[in-house]
Amino acid sequence: MRNDEVERGTESYLGPLDIPDDYEPSEREQKSGEASLVDDVVALFSDGKTYAEAELAFQKSRAGYTANRAKGAIAFGLAAFGVFHLALIAATVGLVIALVPLIGPWGATAVVTLALIVIGIVLLRMLKGRVDDIRTAFSEGTEE
Repeated sequence: MRNDEVERGTESYLGPLDIPDDYEPSEREQKSGEASLVDDVVALFSDGKTYAEAELAFQKSRAGYTANRAKGAIAFGLAAFGVFHLALIAATVGLVIALVPLIGPWGATAVVTLALIVIGIVLLRMLKGRVDDIRTAFSEGTEE
């Protein structure tokens, strides 16, 4: 054992449980030995304030993390949309080129264009149905 160390069994050892508190009991506590209701309410208010501050800091950090992740998700989503758009353009051009030997260049262009217009109309009708469902859901509670 080194000279500057204190044995654990001695009274002078200050271990983790012997750390002095900054808590000073009030005069009333010193006299009666119990905390008063006012002291308890003040301590409860102080603890609530500390909890609220910690919760606010946690929510701020969580919102910052979420915003950072959302920016990345939006960037990846836009990149994926761009790549899929280019793939659909390539498929359309490839379809026109594939149909040219069968029905000629003007016929292939017309067939692919009309097919895309029909698909677009079907998608627009599906979109209108969804928008009407949303409109109905919000107008059920109100009278017109």
